[in-house]
Amino acid sequence: MVAMACSKKKRYSYNCTMSVFSKKIGETIKERRLSLKLSQESLAALCGLNRSYLGEIERGAVEVSANNLERIANGLSIKFSELIRLYEEKNGQ
Repeated sequence: MVAMACSKKKRYSYNCTMSVFSKKIGETIKERRLSLKLSQESLAALCGLNRSYLGEIERGAVEVSANNLERIANGLSIKFSELIRLYEEKNGQ
């Protein structure tokens, strides 16, 4: 897996890495959210996630679990498999 270094953030005292997948899936989620004219707050409420956590996912700053990706897909009114298809389509895979 390819990873790139990310800067030290907030209260964390350790270096973090973010995968290319995290960055690209976050961009895919954000694009879908904006196409539905949803705010981060609205989508977070639909998913049962914290708004700031959703923002970190969209920026690719965190590794997101499959469980949370499924929750996000449901909040975006698509199946998990459709979210992955959108990711693959966007990234030429």
